[in-house]
Amino acid sequence: MMTRKKARMLSRQSPQAIEDQFYQQGLAIDSLEKKVQEQQRIIAQLSKNSSNSHKPPSSDDITKPKSKNKKKKKKEKPGKRSPGGQPGHPKHERPLFPPEEINASYDYTQTLCPHCADQMTPMEDQDPQVIQQVEIPQAPIRIEEHLSYPMWCETCQTIHYGPLPPDVVKEGLFKERITALTAYLKHVCHASYSTIRKFFRDILHLHVSRGYLRKVIEKVGRSLQAPYEELLHRLPFEKTVNVDESGHKENGAKFWTWVFKADLYVLFKIDKSRGSKVLLEVLGNEFHGVLGCDYFSAYRKYMKDCSITLQFCLAHLIRDLRYLIGLPDRVPKRMGKNCWLKSKSCSRLSIIRTR
Repeated sequence: MMTRKKARMLSRQSPQAIEDQFYQQGLAIDSLEKKVQEQQRIIAQLSKNSSNSHKPPSSDDITKPKSKNKKKKKKEKPGKRSPGGQPGHPKHERPLFPPEEINASYDYTQTLCPHCADQMTPMEDQDPQVIQQVEIPQAPIRIEEHLSYPMWCETCQTIHYGPLPPDVVKEGLFKERITALTAYLKHVCHASYSTIRKFFRDILHLHVSRGYLRKVIEKVGRSLQAPYEELLHRLPFEKTVNVDESGHKENGAKFWTWVFKADLYVLFKIDKSRGSKVLLEVLGNEFHGVLGCDYFSAYRKYMKDCSITLQFCLAHLIRDLRYLIGLPDRVPKRMGKNCWLKSKSCSRLSIIRTR
């Protein structure tokens, strides 16, 4: 530490000694500045979260900081507002089922007055009080049986069975509605095969195996192959397509689920590759629309090789600008602030690489 006494002693020394002292102090300052810059770089890396980088929200630290005030907070007094509907609030009632949806209707009348026991007459101009109820039948499934009887041929000496309808043989155990219900529980409700099996066992009183449920889902997938192929061939002719990919594992193997969002539909494609060859297979090398995506290298390679128009994700750009503004260095901080101000002044901010 340089004190006034040391500085006075240094000023009385020779010019060479003063020069050596300044040189040593300069080296020390340079070393400290490098350490500070390195520490600032580490702090900036550690301060990244989902709001200023491409990190997913699941990686954010959501733990609440401990309160410095250890005193217990007083319990807040309950408000004067009572639970439930408030005075003046409009009443909401469920609309009645239409007559064509009602399976059974029951009428109730009263001929004698409950107070004076006099005879009463019906009022034709007044609507009756209505209570509608919904119930699941005790046996919510209908079981059909198709019998093919054996017939003996004396000439061939062979047993022949009566031909069953092709649709019956093709459908198998589950017909169309219960097949659709299985697919709904699996793909819309995200239920496991065990959960679907329990639902059929406890609610429908139907015992099926998980293996058969899997076969039903595969049958549904095969039935959707034709419309899927139709959308797949239509995708390269769309004007705008947003795309993203996410990794997952299937029986220990790594796969990637690609999502292609067009104007009227969304198409998923599962592939083992995360590279640009998937984009070539789906969109081709002459895609004339605008591809919305992030900065992943596969999209930039696809743009470079096929001269495709890209619209980079604005959310990623905004997070990058926030990160630059939070840096201690003046140059990237100033650049981030300038870009941020320009983005606010523009009605629409875009970074598009054209052909």
